[in-house]
Amino acid sequence: MALHRANTDDYQDQLYNKAQRLREAYREFTTLELELFPSPPSHYRLRAEFKIWHQDNTAHYAMYRQGEHKKPFIIDTFTIGSKLMNQLMPVVLKAINGCEILRKRLFSAEFLTTMSGDALITLIYHKKLDETWKQEARALQDMLGFPILGRSRKQKVVLAQDYVTEKLEIDGEQYQYKQVEGSFTQPNGEICRSMIHWAKRVCGNDNSDLLELYCGNGNFTIPLSKNFEKVLATEISKVSVKSAWENIRANGVTNLNIVRLSSEELTQAIDKVRPFRRLSDIDLDFYNFGTVLVDPPRAGLDKNTCAMVARLPRILYISCNPTTQLENLKLLSKTHSIEQFALFDQFPYTEHTETGLLLTRQ
Repeated sequence: MALHRANTDDYQDQLYNKAQRLREAYREFTTLELELFPSPPSHYRLRAEFKIWHQDNTAHYAMYRQGEHKKPFIIDTFTIGSKLMNQLMPVVLKAINGCEILRKRLFSAEFLTTMSGDALITLIYHKKLDETWKQEARALQDMLGFPILGRSRKQKVVLAQDYVTEKLEIDGEQYQYKQVEGSFTQPNGEICRSMIHWAKRVCGNDNSDLLELYCGNGNFTIPLSKNFEKVLATEISKVSVKSAWENIRANGVTNLNIVRLSSEELTQAIDKVRPFRRLSDIDLDFYNFGTVLVDPPRAGLDKNTCAMVARLPRILYISCNPTTQLENLKLLSKTHSIEQFALFDQFPYTEHTETGLLLTRQ
């Protein structure tokens, strides 16, 4: 049985090498000192999905090696996972192996935890989940003290709730977030907190308004709303938009509006290419956008959105893919200069690099 342990002794070396590669990749656009935000060397990952491998009538947690998807390797510890996740994993597995109804045709288990001590466990099956399964899952839920959610083809069984509540302290203030199962959340809690703190610091207090694209559940939006007069944010996911509105109300934010539009659609609206019914109650001319925050998916910004954000004085660009960010910089560097440059080590011990740039118009 394999132990999924990170070699924490190598952490500083791998972070140094990652930073060196990033500096070299961006040398064409900036020679600024790179600000580093290291991750905790272990117990940093708040969510994880495990393959359930059945062997000799026993279920095991298993994972695939990077680039391999044939036979997974069995694990019995997961030191990069949060401490709460590691506490729950053996208890859940023991319960599964002690109950044929929970074990039979189970093929995946997902753990979603928070920095503030909340958790949700999702069990995913190749079978229909009936009343017998619900009865056993409720017993497990009662024993754990955390909700269990069941999934199978075209079926989602919510026994208590399908979300966790995260609480983060940023600059002496506490923010509360509803994080729904299956929607995007930042996987590394400490790095998430560092990213928000950095964004607030480099933006400073501004008398203009903030435009945010890809806002998710309001992770950046809500704390940054304190730095600006007004905020307009967009997100395409219905689940994330609903969560964002709940988070806005929970945090008492009053200067923030969210609309369900893609970045491409918002660009069309701002350029007055076409009207959108979802913007019928919002007057875009009412806003004085001085800063735009973009945190796009790995594909980066499309050409039209890139041209639109280039018209604003400041661009705060968070990226999970330096390759596409560098492609966007070929256009953005024609009008803007990099004023802040940061590396957030979201996924230690991997090639993955999360970057933060503040660009100001030349």
